[in-house]
Amino acid sequence: MIFLIGLGPGDPQRLPAYNVDLLTSGLPVYLRTARHPVLASRALASLTFTAFDEVYETSSSFDETYDSIVARVLSAVAEAPQGKIVYAVPGHPLIGETTVSRLITTARELEIPFKVVGAPSFIDACLEAIGAAITDDLHIVDALTLNPNAPMPPDSLQSAAPLLLYQVHSQSAASNAKLALMRAGYPDDYPVTLIRAAGVPGEEDTMEMPLYQMDRGYTAPNAHLTSVYVAALPAERRRPSFPRLVEVMAQLRDPENGCPWDLKQTHETLRRYALEEAYEVVEAIDSGDPDKLCDELGDLLLQVVFHAQLASEQGVFEIVDVCEAIVDKLVRRHPHIFGDVKVANADEVLTNWNAIKATEKGNENRKSRLDGIPKALPALMTALEVSKRAVKAGFEWPDVQGIFDKAVEEFGELRHEIENGGSKERIASELGDVLFTLVNVGRQLEIDAEESLRHQLTRFEGRFRFMEERADANGGLESLTLEQMEDLWRQAKDNEQKRMRQERQSGI
Repeated sequence: MIFLIGLGPGDPQRLPAYNVDLLTSGLPVYLRTARHPVLASRALASLTFTAFDEVYETSSSFDETYDSIVARVLSAVAEAPQGKIVYAVPGHPLIGETTVSRLITTARELEIPFKVVGAPSFIDACLEAIGAAITDDLHIVDALTLNPNAPMPPDSLQSAAPLLLYQVHSQSAASNAKLALMRAGYPDDYPVTLIRAAGVPGEEDTMEMPLYQMDRGYTAPNAHLTSVYVAALPAERRRPSFPRLVEVMAQLRDPENGCPWDLKQTHETLRRYALEEAYEVVEAIDSGDPDKLCDELGDLLLQVVFHAQLASEQGVFEIVDVCEAIVDKLVRRHPHIFGDVKVANADEVLTNWNAIKATEKGNENRKSRLDGIPKALPALMTALEVSKRAVKAGFEWPDVQGIFDKAVEEFGELRHEIENGGSKERIASELGDVLFTLVNVGRQLEIDAEESLRHQLTRFEGRFRFMEERADANGGLESLTLEQMEDLWRQAKDNEQKRMRQERQSGI
């Protein structure tokens, strides 16, 4: 039998008599930490115990610390003369005590009886210390779990509920918690309340300060007994998040008070916007402007949320289903990250990805290697994908020279059709052969034809604009001869190459 006993927040007078009786009953007593005020009380002054404070010093992580303590407690109960021990922790054993949680799980698996003996928790003491009356949700958050560098702030920090952070026992823990709160949208000057030694007579202390100062002042003797209360962040000061975007979209589609334009849209009418926004994201990437990219990614995300809202209204799927599907897919297709598969390089990752993809729902009945290529892809991108899939079957030239020779051959056939009065259909067919072969030349050289053409269009646009600007002083391009235009083109090209050399020399 393991008696899981709470020591309360620190006031000996509020420690239940039954807890004192068990602690002084003669059973072996084990403490997660001996740094607790009630142990200095008259009733427990002569208590004999074993504490696990040194485990915190020797372990490399909190997980290792907790597992080590659990192992020691289980070993102790196995060796106890009566088969009974007391394991005591600060506050209430079922609130904010990871070792107790793990002990209970393991004890159940091993069929070891246990009894929880409660006491006032740190929550009670903290709320009493600041006089906070909670009439709605209160999120209790372990400060040691807050990572300011995590991809997303935890849900608890993005809610409209007040927060009580515990285990803010050091300046580094306070600093991480501060940064996590700021990243979750709490203003730098938002008021927070530090609560030290809550429930400890003569030592309890509270201080209100702006959030940015939260990690300062950790010099008091009782600083390790610190919690932080953060009042609910008003809606008007809350940073909009993904759930807020979903709410706004639903409001725009409200049948009675929604936007007339948004209410008229369907999956089909929105189709072109998904393409447009995707291309605008590509343009923002090419521009190198992070602010523009951020803005365009928001526009693209709106399309995802819009389609999910339409599907939700039809009872087909919701945005959470979209998120679930892509998370499941990413985990499933990355067994080298989320499983025990080993890979040597990116090529092996891609091979595994395609093999897993082939077994997924909707792909298992494909008869051709060319099945599943999106019909809406631009022609050059489609050509590259078709070429890649054909190559996987061994349908490939031996080297780039072979493809280049084929391109010359196809260009000759195109020229022959033009010079001999071939039909428009024949000329178009031969032009398609030339373009497809050139795509394969790029593939062999690991050059994406789509991107290559886009970059060329950017260069052409820059040169042409240069020509227009220079020609404006002489009546515009239309007033120039072809030779004059070619001269301006050479100037534009020379300026472009000069700029590129300067950028390379400056390390840009």
